[in-house]
Amino acid sequence: MKTEMKSTCNLKLIVISSPTPVSNEAENINRLFEAGLKVFHLRKPYSDFVMIANLISQIDSKYHDRIAIHQYHTLAGEFGINRLHFTEMGRNDISVLELLKIKEGGYKISTSLHELSSLTEVSHFDYAFFSPVFDSISKQGYQSSISADFILEKPENAPAVIALGGIHQENIHLVKSMKFDGVAVLGIIWNEEENQRVVVLKNLLKTCEKNNCP
Repeated sequence: MKTEMKSTCNLKLIVISSPTPVSNEAENINRLFEAGLKVFHLRKPYSDFVMIANLISQIDSKYHDRIAIHQYHTLAGEFGINRLHFTEMGRNDISVLELLKIKEGGYKISTSLHELSSLTEVSHFDYAFFSPVFDSISKQGYQSSISADFILEKPENAPAVIALGGIHQENIHLVKSMKFDGVAVLGIIWNEEENQRVVVLKNLLKTCEKNNCP
């Protein structure tokens, strides 16, 4: 079965939340959705259940099906969320059979990789983040693990692979030539002033739309 990530030639763009609180965060997220964002990953490793539930409740409910949550997966049913992300540690704590049951329940599932050799182990996921592709913007000292002339060679039945780490307007076009299926951004959005975040997103979306398959 082809997934949403695999069914189009356009380079997909995902925004990941700031790991720490942001002023007017829900309002900022709503604006990103209004500007055309299709998938938003809510990753708050330092926030508790109540804080994340409160944040989701402030995001317009019409966008909840575009949100993927990284922790407290039980919130999905409460808010009509159908995307679940599993960290590398998290996927080791759940069986493939359980993951397949989650997918049968109508959820899209994703995970994270730091070694491309692990692609053979995650074929049951819809897509996987691979990082760092470029030197990270949000994490100092988190440097690229691949060469400038890298070309992704996916094994058979591998999920879509989303490039993460250090992606910005000047290098996003390289992701397509590297044969990634999409890009995920974090620092390039949240390091900007609040009134510039939508502008940055729109520019990234335009670049992604231009990078279609031949």
